[in-house]
Amino acid sequence: MSTLTAQNRERLKEISVATLSTALMKKGLRNQVIYGSLPLNPKGPRMVGEAYTLRYIPAREDLDHIKVFEDRSHPQRKGIEECPPGHVFVIDSRKDARAASAGCILVTRLMKRGAAGIVTDGGFRDSPDIAQLDFPAYAVQPSAPTNLTRHHAMDLNVPIGCGDVAVYPGDIMVGDGEGVVVIPAGIANEVAEEGYAMTQFENFVEEQVRAGRTIFGLYPPDEKTRAEFEAYKAKKK
Repeated sequence: MSTLTAQNRERLKEISVATLSTALMKKGLRNQVIYGSLPLNPKGPRMVGEAYTLRYIPAREDLDHIKVFEDRSHPQRKGIEECPPGHVFVIDSRKDARAASAGCILVTRLMKRGAAGIVTDGGFRDSPDIAQLDFPAYAVQPSAPTNLTRHHAMDLNVPIGCGDVAVYPGDIMVGDGEGVVVIPAGIANEVAEEGYAMTQFENFVEEQVRAGRTIFGLYPPDEKTRAEFEAYKAKKK
């Protein structure tokens, strides 16, 4: 497993999910954006961190009752207390938002423990309160009922599916105002470097378009534009 460098971790905070999804597509990975999970606070901080996962299966009435939360080994509660600082708590809620994946108390605890964010392909209860936190939180929709009505917390830190994307423990999760992308751990540094280079070029292109320039020969670039871009980068150093 590749270790994400400190420099590339910082770079990922500046690269959009859109750009990263294109960088991943260039490597043949076309299904890396978690479908439907959006930030509760679109103006909140960006999210970058390794995945720490929780898997739900369908609830069953004889097993999922309010007393289960008294058990300190309950996977949801245990995960909140064990998710390492700098990691993203990623929840497989089977794309079922009819019950909450978590609520504001657990999300606040996760934030206080130094996690980098939380993602579900289901819903969160107390969504208006979570949206006020200075903490990245991504969900499909608000969901008031407790998770016990639909979800049984099963496993921690195992491979999961979240929004139809495979997420393995340690994969790099990046979130912005548009959503969340999953970068396989083994290629995270390569994708960060590719995405950073793409962002530099896109910034140059945007400046040119704002100045009134046509996209033909600019985006994608011809040889003249490539030379102009190299000069642009040299001035920025």
